Amino acid sequence: MPSVVKINVLTVPAEQRETLEQRFASRAGTVESSDGFEWFELLRPVEGTDQYLVYTRWRSEQDFQAWMEGPMKAAHQGGGQAGGEGGGERPKPAASASTVWSFEVVQQAAPKQA
Repeated sequence: MPSVVKINVLTVPAEQRETLEQRFASRAGTVESSDGFEWFELLRPVEGTDQYLVYTRWRSEQDFQAWMEGPMKAAHQGGGQAGGEGGGERPKPAASASTVWSFEVVQQAAPKQA
């Protein structure tokens, strides 16, 4: 069964780039311990676009969906109910738009070992 790749395309205004990158840096390890997780990369645009790519690879679509419904959902809801205790307002999203692309890995290559 091939791995699946999910690419979240985030439109990020220039003034929000640093905020987005800091938020990803501070999430430290939240996806890495998920069952079926294989790889993560945050790709910063170099020129010609304001879209970041969040690349994740998963053992299966089911593993990705389990992460979406569990750890990811809890993290993005701030872990509490609306109007709950102890939390101020959630920070404003750094991205102004988001689209998820899905792929199956049909070929891959790694560097040849000497």
